[in-house]
Amino acid sequence: MGKLLYITANPKGIEKSKGLKIGEAFIKTIQAESPETEIKTIDLFKLEIAHMDAELVSARGKLAGYGYTLDQLTEGEREKILKMHAIADEFLSFDYFVFVSPIWNLSSPAVLKAYLDNLFIAGKTFAHTATGPKGLLTGKKAIHINTRGGLYTGTPMAELESGDRYLRIALTFLGIEVMDTIIAEALDLYPQKITEIVEKAKEEAIVAAKEMIKSPILLS
Repeated sequence: MGKLLYITANPKGIEKSKGLKIGEAFIKTIQAESPETEIKTIDLFKLEIAHMDAELVSARGKLAGYGYTLDQLTEGEREKILKMHAIADEFLSFDYFVFVSPIWNLSSPAVLKAYLDNLFIAGKTFAHTATGPKGLLTGKKAIHINTRGGLYTGTPMAELESGDRYLRIALTFLGIEVMDTIIAEALDLYPQKITEIVEKAKEEAIVAAKEMIKSPILLS
């Protein structure tokens, strides 16, 4: 199957996180049915991420548009841009991606957005063309496992959800094929149904994992 990067954005740990329990069902299915698959886990709450602060924005602009070399950057700029490229290079080395995150205050945890910021590098993950930007990560595949306290699907709240929506937009922009999101929602609204909701999502995760195994990576 290739290499799979399992990216989590929940600080509670698997004992308390419903999303991580669903994610575990997905990963265990991959391990059982495709044991040759290389899997790496990244906990975004433990990862040292380069944030889009003044130094990183400056470094990216100098290298991309103003003809600077790496040696001409300040020490702080150089350190942060190298960290950014290291995160992107690691991501590029994988074929499949599983993101596990909750909806907090209508969106994903901030660490997920910060991580995705590190993947937007012109010439490496996308290119500017005469007809607009073009994603360079074609042939790769991703899925999002998303937990929600509220009920968004099929309700007016759907228009306010910007966690799964943004992730799908970002990955698609980079050229990655995104599978249907596995959603476990209304967890805060119906606490008596939490087990039922999570178990249903686990079943969907198992089916999705098997589908991912059958989907070969297409070289661009």
